[in-house]
Amino acid sequence: MMHWAAFAVFVSVLLVLDLTVFHKHSREPSLSESAFWTCVWSTLALSFNGLIWWWLGSAAAVEFLTGYLVEWSLSMDNVFVFAVVFGYFGVPLKYQYRVLFWGILGAVLMRLTFVLVGAELVERFQGILWLFGGFLVYTGLKLAFASEDVHPEDNVLLKFFKRFLPVTNKPAGDRFFVEEAGRWVATPLFLVLIVVESTDVLFAVDSVPAIFGVVDQHAHYFRFVVFTSNVFAILGLRALYFLLAGVMDLFRFLNY
Repeated sequence: MMHWAAFAVFVSVLLVLDLTVFHKHSREPSLSESAFWTCVWSTLALSFNGLIWWWLGSAAAVEFLTGYLVEWSLSMDNVFVFAVVFGYFGVPLKYQYRVLFWGILGAVLMRLTFVLVGAELVERFQGILWLFGGFLVYTGLKLAFASEDVHPEDNVLLKFFKRFLPVTNKPAGDRFFVEEAGRWVATPLFLVLIVVESTDVLFAVDSVPAIFGVVDQHAHYFRFVVFTSNVFAILGLRALYFLLAGVMDLFRFLNY
């Protein structure tokens, strides 16, 4: 359990530094800055992969790297969905980082739940990997033949919160809640966070089973490698989003 605790502390320190030091104020990250942070997160992942090689052996390192690349590639869908969501709600670029920070934090916690529950199911029911595989095929076919349009306003959680949670229409900067007429109300930015979090849940249902298929479920490091490879890919997602947002004009023929 010590390695789990050490990794939790490591990730917590990174997130705290990211929010309180490197991105303390809401601003638009430049293209060069986004590229720099994309390289930083990728370097951290590869360095951790080297640690895995030294500690658990070459097989675990290869599985970590494979899981990281699988999650990273599948996360590209998240990136373009984020662009659609932010565009729909008209969120300025300088406020998007705050939404993605808390969205990524929620994604890490959700991935932990998915990995622990999924790993337990895999250990108890060996044939469940076939079920996971069939589900991935189903979702792949569904995406291939589904409409390309994304409609954030149809999000079930968004409808629920808008119905039962008071929401202000006034600009509130990068805050999720403000006091209005003697009571606390949510801001539109909080609704954006809800959509981002719920979207990540849907993508996690696809990506976590995919990584289960590339890591040896009988190995003692199974849960740890699956989770850490997921986390490193997710941590670099924000910088990757802003990097692609900075060059979005180059994708003139990309209809997202």
